[in-house]
Amino acid sequence: MRKLPKALERVQTESAHKPTSIAHESAYKHVTGRAQYLDDIPEWPDMLHLATVGAEHASAIIESIELDAARRAPGVVDVITQGDIPGSADVSPVFSGDLLLAGERVDYMGQPVVAVAATSLEAARRACKLVKIRYRAQPARLSVQEALEREEFVLPSHTISSGDASAAIASAEHQLHGELYLRGQEHFYLEGQISIALPNEDGGVRVHSSSQHPAEVQKLVAQVLGVPLHLVQAEVRRMGGAFGGKESQAAALACMAAVFAVRNQRPVKYRMPRRDDMTQTGKRHDFWNQYRAGFDSSGVIRGVEMDLAGLCGHSADLSDGVVDRAMFHADNAYFYSTARISGHRCRTNTVSNTAFRGFGGPQGMLAAEAMLDDIARAVGADPLDVRKRNLYSADRNTTPYGQALEEEVLPQLIKQLEQTADYRARREQIRAFNASSTQVKKGLALTPVKFGISFTSKHLNQAGALLHIFADGSIHVSHGGTEMGQGLHTKIAQIVARGFGVDLERVRVAATATDQVPNASPTAASAGTDLNGMAALNAVNTLKRRLLEYAAETYGADIERISIRDDQCWVTERAIPFAELVKGAYMERVSLSATGFYRTPKIGYNRTAARGRPFLYFANGAAVSEVEVDLYTGEYRVIRVDILQDVGDSLNPAIDLGQVEGGFVQGMGWVTSEELLWNDQGRIISDSPANYKIPTAGDVPEIFNVDFFQRPNEEETVYRSKAVGEPPLMLAISVWCALRDACASLAEYRYSPPLGVPATPEQVYFCARAAKDYSEATS
Repeated sequence: MRKLPKALERVQTESAHKPTSIAHESAYKHVTGRAQYLDDIPEWPDMLHLATVGAEHASAIIESIELDAARRAPGVVDVITQGDIPGSADVSPVFSGDLLLAGERVDYMGQPVVAVAATSLEAARRACKLVKIRYRAQPARLSVQEALEREEFVLPSHTISSGDASAAIASAEHQLHGELYLRGQEHFYLEGQISIALPNEDGGVRVHSSSQHPAEVQKLVAQVLGVPLHLVQAEVRRMGGAFGGKESQAAALACMAAVFAVRNQRPVKYRMPRRDDMTQTGKRHDFWNQYRAGFDSSGVIRGVEMDLAGLCGHSADLSDGVVDRAMFHADNAYFYSTARISGHRCRTNTVSNTAFRGFGGPQGMLAAEAMLDDIARAVGADPLDVRKRNLYSADRNTTPYGQALEEEVLPQLIKQLEQTADYRARREQIRAFNASSTQVKKGLALTPVKFGISFTSKHLNQAGALLHIFADGSIHVSHGGTEMGQGLHTKIAQIVARGFGVDLERVRVAATATDQVPNASPTAASAGTDLNGMAALNAVNTLKRRLLEYAAETYGADIERISIRDDQCWVTERAIPFAELVKGAYMERVSLSATGFYRTPKIGYNRTAARGRPFLYFANGAAVSEVEVDLYTGEYRVIRVDILQDVGDSLNPAIDLGQVEGGFVQGMGWVTSEELLWNDQGRIISDSPANYKIPTAGDVPEIFNVDFFQRPNEEETVYRSKAVGEPPLMLAISVWCALRDACASLAEYRYSPPLGVPATPEQVYFCARAAKDYSEATS
């Protein structure tokens, strides 16, 4: 078992109204099994269970459907097709094309065509096998390359540019071009997709969903039922992981359960088995990235052209924003004096891909980091030196889309990590080791992350909260964010307690529900705390002002001389217990309930002009990874990782540390082991834990050092903190670069050999062979 990181050992508990490393609010429940997830809720005696019949072709016309045998099957209560849906069959989050059940045609292998409700999941699944569907197969597009050749896109391509990149590349001392295919990633949350629908007497329904976006669940359920929003309530207590997979695609399960619940006036549960989940729900987008770069003899970039092509699947889902964010992060931490970056949204006959932690950012950043490695090898320099020469700086601080970096963090952060990780000495040690070792080679890489924080769709950058103080002094908070294990509810409770100046034990955060806080944005884009924390603090400030005004009037003191701290109200030198203050305010008919609201300032992106400020600020970080590769087999180990992460003034260092470690390991899975594969008919073949490898405890580096960069956020975020959910995932790009570095040693670091993503042992073996072949051909 590895040792705890030093950063965790340093954590000290502070008083409840200050930033503190308290445990996750459900940690005890998690480890004892008392945390209740949707599948743990005791079932109603008349509850129905759902299963669906998936398409057997990637592209086909439906000619006929025979349902009689399924309807007669034991336990079956109801069977529906698209025509039985009372309202709209389209459950798309933004654009159209995502159907609850296919109608005249199917567009990917496994697309739901028929749904069955029975008294048990087993009965429903058995009945599905009795459904007979006749298809007329059509030609299917299964790759990004096919879609590009035929110009088949779910949405138009988009380009951002600054200056004449083509001319700058042509006039530069050196030019390079490259391409890289990045495979996607399965979310593989511990709790799969699930929803429960309970009909009510008014023709509406209450839905319990494992969703990052309860407001969207409410909206789409209402659309599918053909009822107004006020007849639908959606609630989320917690999720067993989500990572973006439950931002848009959880709604389909809620909609299906709601249709059957209202039709049959019975409770309905729809829980997808893992294989169905992996077949029917979207993943991280595959990307095919191509670049052309011009640079000088020191490796400083003079011009860049990039084409980023995302495999979107059969419909748009959230692909517009995903490809946009990939484009916004194709610079990563580097200044491009001239650039042309184009993003293509490729339509294929595969499941519609969706949000995944980083939301396109990782795919764009990896294009930049691969290019920087290639440039460094071309000019014969250490990749870290070339990265440092190209960093954004005070006089080179404008992105290709026109946003100025107002906070200069990365040069100092990288310098600090370079020293604490002992990068230079280790680089020399590794060179010496590689020179004498024939079977095993080591690699080292330091890569930065600059990740924009805000939704790139402006209207989503808003949040609400509802706060009650009860007569005994206890505090109840509702907000629009959802808890998926990341500690959002814990941080909100801390923010409220700190804002009031009371003990944390007074505060309880409620389940997220649309009838408490309406029109909430999804918990995504790393903005959960930034948005909901500020909304909750706004409500706190309203109520605190009322209590201070009551105290001033009651105790005859000037309001400026009254404060609430340490769970007491201080009137000059007199201390009144908080509960006594609240009881007195209640007796004097002071309102003890308030709403809060927040909208992110300063942001706005003009899509027509391809210029603007899509992000309020950037979260930064850097990682040094060291690997060891067996050239005979391609097997490797990540033997040490050092991370320095910019989290501003951390609200909860222990939770932030967990996010950094977990995000890095998940990112490591993306770039090394998680290989999504389809056959040539469009059937996913990596559809279970048996053939899809996520990182395990054995893959975690034995030496894993994490520290925080000590600098408050310059923007007015909640207590000057910074987002920490998504940025750490991209630190794992350092592992991919280190593997490539190890292989490059076979060519005396003069050549950047091609390495696939994920860099499985097979890919690493072929990468090493390519470097060896290059060395032999040029020696």
